Amino acid sequence: MENTHTLLPYRLLWAFLTLMADTTGNPTDTEASSGSKDSTNSSPRKSSWRYIGPGIVVAATGVGAGDLVATLIAGSNFGYTLLWAAVLGCLVKISLAEAAGRWHLSTGRTLFDGWASLGRWTTYFFVVYAVIWGFVYGAAAMSSSALPLQALFPDVMDLKWWAVACGVVGLVFVWFNKYEVFEKVMTVLVGVMFAVTVYLAVRVTPNLPDAVAGLLPVLPDEKDSILNTLGLIGGVGGTITLAAYGYWVNAKGWTNTGWMKVMRLDNRVAYATTGIFVIAMLFVGAELLHSANVAIASGDKGLIQLGDILEAEYGSATAKFFLIGFFATSYTSLIGVWHGVSLMFADFVARYRSRAEATGEEVASGERERSWPFRAYLLWLTFPPIVLLFQGQPFRLIILYGVLGAAFLPFLAVTLIWLLNSERTPREWRNGWVSNTMLAAAGLLFLVLCVKQVWDQPWSEFF
Repeated sequence: MENTHTLLPYRLLWAFLTLMADTTGNPTDTEASSGSKDSTNSSPRKSSWRYIGPGIVVAATGVGAGDLVATLIAGSNFGYTLLWAAVLGCLVKISLAEAAGRWHLSTGRTLFDGWASLGRWTTYFFVVYAVIWGFVYGAAAMSSSALPLQALFPDVMDLKWWAVACGVVGLVFVWFNKYEVFEKVMTVLVGVMFAVTVYLAVRVTPNLPDAVAGLLPVLPDEKDSILNTLGLIGGVGGTITLAAYGYWVNAKGWTNTGWMKVMRLDNRVAYATTGIFVIAMLFVGAELLHSANVAIASGDKGLIQLGDILEAEYGSATAKFFLIGFFATSYTSLIGVWHGVSLMFADFVARYRSRAEATGEEVASGERERSWPFRAYLLWLTFPPIVLLFQGQPFRLIILYGVLGAAFLPFLAVTLIWLLNSERTPREWRNGWVSNTMLAAAGLLFLVLCVKQVWDQPWSEFF
């Protein structure tokens, strides 16, 4: 009976992900693809586990140190009360990633090509976002990866130089390797993340009846509980990496509707994996921090504090094991963005220069990964942000970074609804009511969070 209770949150998560498998309203992928324009070269493949890959990459990239800290703090403050919100966050993100993947496979066009068809405003938004967001994120990702390394090897070098090393190694790795190698390394690091988070969840001995009760939607009894809960839902599992998912699907060699079943299984695996990560960390927060009334700092340094708490409670071996998992979590986010967003930027430049339709076949060929825009954006993510590591982060730039970051997910949700309900998408692969409902809910959620983010900025000091 205890094993049944232990698995219940994960079984419920997987059951809903299975429901999300077909969001178009079609009876089967086979029937739909038979009428597709790609039917001549896209005989449906069985959804086999051996094809899984892009989902692992998007899960690893999307779950960064900040996500783990957010769920830790939620567990620390409210126990198991917001477990349902963490699970719901995974379900919201699966609808966005599935829609991005479906666009790439059903149309044979890339997501940026779809955006370009909606008007020039999408191009302007993406360029500003890619330049400012990439500059600030580069420094944040390098710092996050450096923190556990300095904790593990305190006498080797200063934190800033660890950060530089992480960025340069990520640059070299992505520069000289193609998607296949990148995916294999990400899979290994996800295995490390999985082992560490699940081990910690078991180690703290969760209260299973309370955990199951936490799956019921209940708001904490405190000020701003609705906004804080929405923040947890919206903060789980990535931002621009959701848009990159379609590019990784193409890079894997999936370019037509014959891969739709496989993509949907892959997507479910991605967010089941994400769900396990965040549920495990919420367990740790609820049992280790909430029960002892211990508070940790927000941001990456909260995980360093957790390492100290684990060492005091369970010994140095557990603390070091956790720090290795912390590094894997941070570094997958770094190299995932280095690869995925560079791929998107390369596609943007190719589409802008040629004015021709950008296809998934070009991404699958590896042409984008060998291009100068791909490598130029890699350099942009790595070297200019090093200045921020040593000089500090400009105040106005950080405000713009926060606003642009908050605006991206409403932008993604709205444009996917637009594209997947229009004649740009073959009729059999357009949104059904499930997908439209999920994407609309996601768009509304992220719009509320975007408005809150803009409202909370110290604009009086900006001007």
